[in-house]
Amino acid sequence: MAMLRLVNISKSFVQRGVVLDELNLEVRDGDSIAVTGPSGSGKTTLMNIIGSLDHPDSGDVIFRGDSIVSFNPDDSARYRNRNIGFVFQDHLLLPHLTVKENIMLPLFASGITRGEYNERAGYAGALLERTGLAGLDDKYPFQISGGEAQRVTLVRALINKPSLLLADEPTGSLDSKNAGLLGTLLIELNKEFGITLIAATHSADLASKMKLHLKLQDGKLVN
Repeated sequence: MAMLRLVNISKSFVQRGVVLDELNLEVRDGDSIAVTGPSGSGKTTLMNIIGSLDHPDSGDVIFRGDSIVSFNPDDSARYRNRNIGFVFQDHLLLPHLTVKENIMLPLFASGITRGEYNERAGYAGALLERTGLAGLDDKYPFQISGGEAQRVTLVRALINKPSLLLADEPTGSLDSKNAGLLGTLLIELNKEFGITLIAATHSADLASKMKLHLKLQDGKLVN
């Protein structure tokens, strides 16, 4: 059974016209999928619809058997917090919080217990170690490099143990070396933790690492 199904998704904007045109997609647990296409083709719109940050004009998004398109704002927030991790092109770390405080921030929206918080703090330490960030817990965003900041964002996206990671141009702001490192890390975490990964990207290198590479063309996904 598919984890996620997009059925005949359409979306248009006044300035841009039709962006997604009866688009269909089926995603299974553990998949890694790259979505490529030129700027303005609708990649970010697609990611936002999957993440319930935006709604389609028509069609349905079904996550583990439940339609998410009719969710109210509170339902959407719970869906994102429990199931989805986001990585964007810009790291969006809060400058007045340390690395560890930035990572732990999503937990406060979960209403977790002290015991659960302590467990996740240990998990954060393991992720920092795994991503080469050990020892940076008490640094502030301005004290670390761009590549490190993007890896912190990845750890923050994983702290709630999401089943689906949405990465929108995750390597777009990085130099080629750090982009390659982050791309490899995304694939390794996909395999090691079983996290399903969908990445919208311009990077042919990142797309080549994925199990499936789809192109967004004329509002539809094609092989």
